[in-house]
Amino acid sequence: MGMITKSRIRKGAGVFFIVFLLAIQSPFAQVKKDWKGFEQIPFKFENYDAWLVKPEIPLEGNPWVWRARFPGWHTEMDSILVAEGFHLAFIDTKNKYGSPDAVAVWDRFYNYLLEHYNLNRKVSLEGVSRGGLFVYNWAKKNPEKVNCIYAEAPVCDFKSWPGGKGTGKGSATDWTRLMDEYGFENEEEAMAFVGNPIDNLEKLAENKIPVIHMIGLNDAVVPVDENTLKLVDRYVKLGGIATIVPCTRGEQDLWGHHFPIDDVRMAADFIKYNSNLAKAKLNATDYHNLRGGIRNAFIKFVHEKKGRVAFLGGSITYNGGWRDSVCNYLTKRFPDTEFEFIAAGIPSMGTTPAAFRLQRDVLKNGPVDLLFEEAAVNDAGNGRSASEQVRAMEGIVRHLRRDNPLCDVVIMHFVDPQKMKSYREGKVPEVIQNHDKVAQHYNISTINLAKEVTDRIDAGEFTWEQDFKNLHPSPFGQNVYYQSMRIFLDEAWFGFVAEDDKMSAYTMPDPIEKGNYNHGILIPAEDIGKVKGWRFVENWQPADGKNTRYNYTNVPMLVGEGAGKIIKFKFEGNAVGLAVAAGPDAGIIEYSIDGEPWQEQDLFTRWSSQLHLPWYYTLASDLKQGKHILQLRVTDRKNSSSKGNNCRIRYFFVNRK
Repeated sequence: MGMITKSRIRKGAGVFFIVFLLAIQSPFAQVKKDWKGFEQIPFKFENYDAWLVKPEIPLEGNPWVWRARFPGWHTEMDSILVAEGFHLAFIDTKNKYGSPDAVAVWDRFYNYLLEHYNLNRKVSLEGVSRGGLFVYNWAKKNPEKVNCIYAEAPVCDFKSWPGGKGTGKGSATDWTRLMDEYGFENEEEAMAFVGNPIDNLEKLAENKIPVIHMIGLNDAVVPVDENTLKLVDRYVKLGGIATIVPCTRGEQDLWGHHFPIDDVRMAADFIKYNSNLAKAKLNATDYHNLRGGIRNAFIKFVHEKKGRVAFLGGSITYNGGWRDSVCNYLTKRFPDTEFEFIAAGIPSMGTTPAAFRLQRDVLKNGPVDLLFEEAAVNDAGNGRSASEQVRAMEGIVRHLRRDNPLCDVVIMHFVDPQKMKSYREGKVPEVIQNHDKVAQHYNISTINLAKEVTDRIDAGEFTWEQDFKNLHPSPFGQNVYYQSMRIFLDEAWFGFVAEDDKMSAYTMPDPIEKGNYNHGILIPAEDIGKVKGWRFVENWQPADGKNTRYNYTNVPMLVGEGAGKIIKFKFEGNAVGLAVAAGPDAGIIEYSIDGEPWQEQDLFTRWSSQLHLPWYYTLASDLKQGKHILQLRVTDRKNSSSKGNNCRIRYFFVNRK
């Protein structure tokens, strides 16, 4: 294209219209392989520039959206859809105005995408401005291939634009090009043409293809009464399904032809819920218990445009996957909200470690608005007692809501083979019963993914071995988790937030367990000072080459090697324990509280031979509130699988009330 000078721009509004849109839109001036953080595949198709954007995790069946013209204009809806699993396609058939030749190119491009990228046979169409000519003309020829049509200020009759034969400004240059593209010998032939979007809508109506038009009421470039209103009137009278959304907020630019979309989420949902998505055999909502809900977070995110969201759990929370998808969902669902996401997952950690590290890992910078908590896999696998599972989960909830009475909590039960076995025997796993006991008492939402995955496998939707693969889910399994959570969030936040909606503080009922860990804290080992017979190592790291985990290497550690001197640790509270690095040479300790008989604790775990595992040993609970003294010593005994008699203390942990 040659340079367009200022003098040429002055010749008419139609030329300015083209210049403006092309100016904001030059995706091929520089080839990009990244589209808003997603992979974009640019290529040539029959000498036309084209591209396909791939979602990180495609929805089953590979649903897709096909954008006609101006793909850089109002991309918010496309961004939401790609983030939620849709592909996005574009071919630059500019200056073809939805002509029969353009429709033929689209036919071939459609076949190419299905053959090479296995996209769904039904597509959702988007037409912006003159893109309306393309989407409607192709859809009328191929109604069986179309889910729905989204149109924004669409041209529905080229006599209106670019012809300018009504009240609109028109574009003489485009009108000449259009007549040449369609092969009209003269203007009379163009005016007599009956292949515009407003014409021949019968097949679209018969197929009940829903359409939605976003319009500006004062559009002087593509007047609504000559385009949208005429098309929708005819379509509805034929039995078609149509929605018109006047966009009246914000600046109405370019003679009313450019305007902000009032509700981007609604636009994305129109395409999403009218697309040919694979139907799950089971309903995810059957595994959700909303109880008191999470509406406080909804109101906070909408009204205050800020949110602190934490993810607390073990390795399934630590690893990438569902957590990243939930963060992405939140940023797309609330595009104007500034989020702080706190990733507080640490492998092997259940509710007891979480209750005592909550202040350090989640609350150190202030209260949170929404917490996702998972521990069902580790609480059961780590052998925590039923009582400890309850008092630890209850301690987390009470601690959170003591800091912020408005805090919303979601407890998730993840799956493992033992839980699947229990459900297949008609039993609810004990750990899920214990966590649900807390959830019910505090009116907290739960998502039972253990039951959902088991039922979906048993229903033949997928397999454990080939698809889900492990208690640490495959990417497929991570998406199973996320899709259920997404449905939960959609359900919990259905509707809208009114200007006068207020958050409600949660009441704190009497505790289930008086000894719950609601004031749990970690006390670094270095805080107790020097201990005769023990080494204080400033930057401990293993000498045997074995792995460690977060916050357990190059950190201060109190080390006892072999039978040695007694540590005396003074504390105030009703529970006390040790957080140690339980490695291949972990020994056996003895301890006594307030002069009571000595007790023994083996520090070697079934995973210790593989790494210096961070492990939390609760030495005493249900103590009388007040001051106590813990005495501790390393013995000369060891587990038969251990290589030594070492005790490496990273923290003491105490429940202070």
